[in-house]
Amino acid sequence: MTKDNLSSIELKDRTVYVSAVNVADLPEAVAKGISQGRVYSLNSSTGERLALVKDRSLAFVLARQNEFHPVPVH
Repeated sequence: MTKDNLSSIELKDRTVYVSAVNVADLPEAVAKGISQGRVYSLNSSTGERLALVKDRSLAFVLARQNEFHPVPVH
């Protein structure tokens, strides 16, 4: 998903949840080409994955740049 796609998402709840995801747990087509073992996912309140990014800091920056309120998931 591109930054433009993320900003065009129409969600009433502007909260997104940031969580670590093991690349091994991703579908093969998504994991292909990712060299690190973990990425970070931004998810809507319904659990829909909105974006995957390479690190936690970037996940929070991306959320805020698109007027979402990021919340960490432990």
